[in-house]
Amino acid sequence: MKPQQKLLNSVDRCVDEALEGIVSSSGCLSLLRGHRVVVRADLEALKGRVALLSGGGSGHEPAHAGYIGSGMLSAAVAGGVFASPPPASVLAAILSLRDAGVSGVLLIVKNYTGDRLNFGLAAEQARNRGVAVEMVIVADDCAFDQPSKAGRRGLCGTVFVHKLAGALAEEGCPLDEIVSKVTEAVKGIGTLGVSLSPCSVPGCLPSFDLPAGEMELGLGIHGEPGIKRSKVTSADEVVKNMVDHMTNPASQSHLSLKSEGRGVRVARVMSGSFMTSLEMAGVSLSMMRADQEILRLFDAKTTASAWPNLSTVCISGTSYILDPPAKDMQETSHTEGPLSDVMRKALEAVCSSLLQRQEELNSLDRASGDGDCGNTHAQAAKAIQEWLPSHIVPGCPGQLLSTLAGLVQERMGGSSGALYSLFLTAAAALLKDRSDPAAWANAMHAGTDAMRWYGGADPGDRTMLDALCPAVDELRRLTTSPPGGHMAILQAAVEVQYTSP
Repeated sequence: MKPQQKLLNSVDRCVDEALEGIVSSSGCLSLLRGHRVVVRADLEALKGRVALLSGGGSGHEPAHAGYIGSGMLSAAVAGGVFASPPPASVLAAILSLRDAGVSGVLLIVKNYTGDRLNFGLAAEQARNRGVAVEMVIVADDCAFDQPSKAGRRGLCGTVFVHKLAGALAEEGCPLDEIVSKVTEAVKGIGTLGVSLSPCSVPGCLPSFDLPAGEMELGLGIHGEPGIKRSKVTSADEVVKNMVDHMTNPASQSHLSLKSEGRGVRVARVMSGSFMTSLEMAGVSLSMMRADQEILRLFDAKTTASAWPNLSTVCISGTSYILDPPAKDMQETSHTEGPLSDVMRKALEAVCSSLLQRQEELNSLDRASGDGDCGNTHAQAAKAIQEWLPSHIVPGCPGQLLSTLAGLVQERMGGSSGALYSLFLTAAAALLKDRSDPAAWANAMHAGTDAMRWYGGADPGDRTMLDALCPAVDELRRLTTSPPGGHMAILQAAVEVQYTSP
């Protein structure tokens, strides 16, 4: 087994280059020289307020630097990939915030031993320098029924804490009040992940093996073992199992919600990448119990780039299906006319011919295309054949072409369906009130013009226009020829399609 391929310049400098890229492309972030510490570029705006500092191992992007901004984190400390940041860098970040004149610093730490130790050591060192520092530990993992001595792991629910604490700090709340409120909020946060593939630290082999077709429930964000492996099932079933496990009152790690059919109102939904695990495929589900105060803080504005621009509308009870416009009665009410019978017979003949030549058309297409031309035209022919027995063929040719345009658009598919539908729709407009030979000629010309305009092709580009355009040029002679010459023009239009280059 070989290490998985990654687009890197250097394994040793991949974290530093990633941070340099984030900062240089942001315009509102700065990098602390000599440390993997990203800070707000406008630190002076924090004077007199509580600053928020978080961080951890790299490889979880957009966490944690993506959550720096007004209304969220003031700074973030990055360790190596999946490695806790060193205490010296955490302390440097705290002291930089102190020098900006903040009233205190809140450390938001995920419950991993390395993070607790290194952030904790830096906090003690900062207190010895007179800095008001407090630490909130987030342990939102709902995987294990009986967590180990280390407790529940810190996962993506940490991002909720960033947001709540950030909103409180932005409002000027004192440090002790922020600690009290977010500590209480943490009790109502739960997260559970499911993995479909392993991941690998740059330059290393994958951290675990997961056979194809299997998934693992309850992994940590560094690939730590989960609680159960099973066959991959439907998305609906996976999510149901995740929610059932997260809310199972028999588990010491459960999130206290009502049982199935719980009737819980979903106030906000965030969907996207918030705390990843390198290239690991899968999903994590985080839930937070919310009251009006929590929602107010959740909805408060932030400039952090990774926080989504969410609606403040309650999701539960909101209708998200809108009825399409009603069909115009003129489009659906058809009457027969003198041309109905002959047009029906012409359609039947065309459809029959297309189906008989399905394989011949496929064979011709294989020489220059993907070999499905016959199949595509057969779909259109079958759609028309199914439509004919139960519908009137309208006496107005324009109405018939509009109907056919809708059929091929819906049933033919691909670019061919779009092109034929364009042709028929444009042609139909010129046959609403007239059906004389000149009108048909002008309609054909309008159809090919639409195909050329929207499709971007011209005669000579090796498309169907190479045959259609010469035929249409012949047909345009119908606009000036006497009735006695019409059949000769029609015959010439047919023949020129076979002789076109």
